[in-house]
Amino acid sequence: MSEYFEIAYAAAAKRLCLFTGTGFSKALSENGAPGWQELLEEICDNNVDHEGFKEALFPGDGKPSLQLDEAAQVIDIELSKTGRSIHDEIANLIRSIDLAGSLPETEKFFKERSFRVVTTNYDKLAENLAETECQSLSPGRPIPRSNSRVKTFHVHGSIDVPRRMVVTADDYFSFMNFDSYFSRKLSTVLHENTVVILGYSLGDTNLKAILSDYHSFVRSHGVSNSIFLISRSAVDQRIIDYYSNCYGIRVIQEMGVEDFFTKINERIDEAEDCLDKSVRNINRVLFEECSFKEKYLQAESSFYQIVSAIGAIGVSLEEDAVVDTLADIISKKKELTRKTGAWPQYVQLASWLTYLGSLIDVKGTSLEEIYLDAVKFSMEKMSKEMVLGYSWHAYKVWDRRWSSLTAGNRSLVAKYIKEKSGDQDAVEIVSRS
Repeated sequence: MSEYFEIAYAAAAKRLCLFTGTGFSKALSENGAPGWQELLEEICDNNVDHEGFKEALFPGDGKPSLQLDEAAQVIDIELSKTGRSIHDEIANLIRSIDLAGSLPETEKFFKERSFRVVTTNYDKLAENLAETECQSLSPGRPIPRSNSRVKTFHVHGSIDVPRRMVVTADDYFSFMNFDSYFSRKLSTVLHENTVVILGYSLGDTNLKAILSDYHSFVRSHGVSNSIFLISRSAVDQRIIDYYSNCYGIRVIQEMGVEDFFTKINERIDEAEDCLDKSVRNINRVLFEECSFKEKYLQAESSFYQIVSAIGAIGVSLEEDAVVDTLADIISKKKELTRKTGAWPQYVQLASWLTYLGSLIDVKGTSLEEIYLDAVKFSMEKMSKEMVLGYSWHAYKVWDRRWSSLTAGNRSLVAKYIKEKSGDQDAVEIVSRS
């Protein structure tokens, strides 16, 4: 899958940031880490004797009457009557959580690669997993000025300084309205890295505001979306479209933490091998009037290397040189499908076009006409049935990855195919919601 290579390429370039939430801690601890509501209920069980207090906040037969940060505020007020703090009590519980279970691929990545972690978790499980050359940063502690292979930014605080943890409604209000190092850092990493969201439900209002701001930057500068949400469960297509349209997030669904790192580790050697060369080559092609040879473009991975390199050097997909390069690449790929024994080229062209369609909305850009013409060509050379002269495997790519295109691109392609092509298989695919 092309997205895994893109993430592995970012890791090889030391431009990967993991944004982790409770689900990630659960994965590292065999579900030993409690969810947010579980944590608050345990605080009530251990510290509040008043009958009916917990039931009032967390009714067993209905939805809580308060948001969880508000419930935390109520609990903190109750604890303060006896000189205690919810921050200290939470820190005491979190400190007892340890790494558990077998996660060899996750452990391998954390111990061998250089990357950043931004987390809303209070625990130190990520640091424990990375072991050496890992700095832990949280509010209330000095900011290290030395380099480190792994840095973990606890934007909501950590157990190192319990009273600075963002727990209650007051804490969240202060965090959202105070321009701190950690709130600024969250914005910075989105612009400077490929971001992978693990075990996080996108429930944080401040994060969503920063994501929305970043997506506006992506649209105005013509760069590809470089934020991925990894979901253990299936995600409804309407939710996927919402994440894409509002925040520029691409969803990889039905993927656990260990399986995800397995996929990345499988591609990272390839990414490291081509990293420096791909950057040199894209600079020569874009700025020295060179072009990619057909032999190189015969390999499926070449397109993913090219797109990753474009992102690495920080140029817009709408720049004339980039548009001309992509047009040349697509044209050469189409020519490769006409050569003897070229069946893999039909499949690769379909893969490239669906991948490009997941990266950027092409409507209104210089890529629009080039992209639509190539899609029409690809779809008219595929077949749902095994028909001589048409690619059944290319059909399978469009069938499987049609939903990965942005909602805007699906709408654009559907209109174009229905107006310009009479191919029944093509019309069937683009007619899907």
